[in-house]
Amino acid sequence: MRGSVLIDSFPESAARYREGYAIVVVDVIRATTTATTAVNLGRSVFPAQTTDEAFRIASRLKEPLLVGELGGNMPVGFDVNNSPAKIAERTDVHRPMVLVSSSGTQLLLNAVGAEAVYAACFRNFSAVARHLSGRYRRIAVLGAGTRNQFRREDQMGCAWVAEQLVALGYIPETEATSLYISQWSGKSPEEVRGGRSAAYLMQSGQEADLEFVLSHIDDLDTVPSLVNGGLMPAAAQRESVGLSNGVGRF
Repeated sequence: MRGSVLIDSFPESAARYREGYAIVVVDVIRATTTATTAVNLGRSVFPAQTTDEAFRIASRLKEPLLVGELGGNMPVGFDVNNSPAKIAERTDVHRPMVLVSSSGTQLLLNAVGAEAVYAACFRNFSAVARHLSGRYRRIAVLGAGTRNQFRREDQMGCAWVAEQLVALGYIPETEATSLYISQWSGKSPEEVRGGRSAAYLMQSGQEADLEFVLSHIDDLDTVPSLVNGGLMPAAAQRESVGLSNGVGRF
């Protein structure tokens, strides 16, 4: 047996997997899509759990870009909403991004202390699975959830990462994991349109983000890794700090 993978959800779930697991965080609409897009463009990304924390992080950075939402609304004093479409359009990639969101950044930072923490979305699920395969014995793929619901886009994103890992030799650790994989295997991303997150984006005039998510499928090799409070490409992490001490590795 090469290892096992499981699917769970919500920011508070991270506490269950800090010991003995690498954690993959999935918040398709929109935090991990925004973060992955930014990291791929070469922008430094620093997740925060609150606006106060975001401003504190920003105060230590040169020309910071404050990006995010809480409860669906861009906080006062921020520069850009939690919008992957808008981040993709910007050319000021030299400006470090501080990102806060209702669930995704909460989960990312709650996961600190695990063997490793990664961000995944529709854009990079295959790359994330390839990178983790053989490096970690136990992997927890966690959906951020929205308003106490494990939304369909996060179920799908988690299932696709887990399905790739199973194809690479991992075994589903729970029955629920197998069910999620079976439910979303081979399904079209267009099914996201029928969910509550998509409805919110449509109703709030943020259709561009929905179209961005659904038109960028498995198109990146970038694997954001959370290291010392910042997200960086996993390849750059290996070059700068090397592999971890091997606990839980093969």
